[in-house]
Amino acid sequence: MTEGRAAFGLRILTPLSIRDFALLWTGMTVSLLGDGIYFVAIAWQVYELSNAPTALSVVGVAWTLPMVLFLLLSGVISDRFDRRRVMILADVLRGVPILVIGLLAISGTLELWHLLVLVAFYGAGEALFWPSFTAIVPDIVPQDLLVEANSLDIFVRTATSRLAGPAIGGLAIGAFGTGGAFLLDAASFGISALALLAMTSRPVERTSGLSMREDIAEGINFVRSQVWLWGTLVAASVTLLCFFGPWEVLVPYIVKNDLGGSAADLGFIFGAGGLGAVLSSIVLAQRRLPRKQITFMYVSWTVSGFAIVGYGVATEVWHAMLAAFIGAGLANAGMVIWMTLLQTRVPARLLGRVASLDWFISTGLIPVSFALTGPIAAAAGARETLVGAGI
Repeated sequence: MTEGRAAFGLRILTPLSIRDFALLWTGMTVSLLGDGIYFVAIAWQVYELSNAPTALSVVGVAWTLPMVLFLLLSGVISDRFDRRRVMILADVLRGVPILVIGLLAISGTLELWHLLVLVAFYGAGEALFWPSFTAIVPDIVPQDLLVEANSLDIFVRTATSRLAGPAIGGLAIGAFGTGGAFLLDAASFGISALALLAMTSRPVERTSGLSMREDIAEGINFVRSQVWLWGTLVAASVTLLCFFGPWEVLVPYIVKNDLGGSAADLGFIFGAGGLGAVLSSIVLAQRRLPRKQITFMYVSWTVSGFAIVGYGVATEVWHAMLAAFIGAGLANAGMVIWMTLLQTRVPARLLGRVASLDWFISTGLIPVSFALTGPIAAAAGARETLVGAGI
C-alpha cells in the first residue's frame, strides 16, 4: 500500500510526458481558468443589469440553446476534420464574443440584449470544442494511460473552472469590475489556441463515403445499440433538467440577496465545489477504476444531484460551500468513470459523433431548465425551487 501511494503522483502525471498531451493540457488549463471566471462574471453581470432570476434564465437559454442545436453537426465535423484545427476555431468562436462583452462592460454600454446575442456564439463554440477534445485524447494517449489522462483532465477541469477560476473571477470583479473579468476570460482562449497550434496535426482518416446525414445516423444507431450508453444519457438529461438551471441561476441570487454575499463569496462557493472535485480525481487516479463501474457512477451522480438541497437550506456562506464540496466531488467521480468508458468502449472512428451525442442528449434539456427556473422561482421562491430540484 505504501508503494502504491508513493507511485500515485507519477501515475497521474505520466501522460504529461507525451508532448502533445502536455500542450493540450496546458491550453485547456488556461482556458478553463477563464471558464471559471465566466461562471461568476456572467451571473454577477446579469444581476447588475437586472436583479431578477428570470433575466439570468433568459441569458442561460441564449447560451445553451445554440450549444445543444449545434452538437450533432459538431460531432460529424470532429470525425471528418483535423480535431486540433476544429478546437482552434472553437477557441476563436468563444474568445471573440467574450472580448466584446468585456469591452462593452468597461465602456458602460453593455445591455442585456448584447449578452443574449454574444453568449449564443460562445455556446456554439463550446459545442464545437468538447466533442473534438474528447475524441482527440485517445489519439494522443495510449489506452493503458487513459484512466490517468482522464483523472488528470478532470482534476484540471475542476481545479481551474470550479476552484481557482471562480475564486479569481470573484476577486477580479472586486478589483476591475465585470469587464476586467471578461477580458481575462477572453485572453485565456487566445493562450489555448496558441497551445493547440503548437501540437502535431492529426488529419482524420476517412474510411467511408457516407454523407453527413448518414454519419449522424451511424452514430445514433451505435448509441441505440448500447444500453449502457443511451440509458445513462437519458438519465443524465433528466438530472440536468432538474439541476442545472436552479444551480446556475438561483445559487448566485441567494448568495447576493439572501446571504448578503459578494462576488468573491460566490467564487469561493464554486471553488469549494472545485476542491471536492479535485480530491475525488486524486482518489480515483490512485485506486484506478472500481469493479462495478456503472453502479459506482450512478450512485455518485444520484447523491451529487440531491446535494443541491444544501443550497436551498443554507443560512451561511459556508453551508453553501459544504453543499458544493459534496455535490461537485461526487459528480466528478462519476465523470472520470464515464469518460474512460466512452474512450475504451466506443470505436475510435465513431468517438467524435458519440461524444457529441453524449453532449446533445445529456444537455439537451438544459435550455428548458433555464427557461423554467425563473418562472418557478418567481412563483414558489428561490430556496423552495432548489430543494424541489434536489428531491
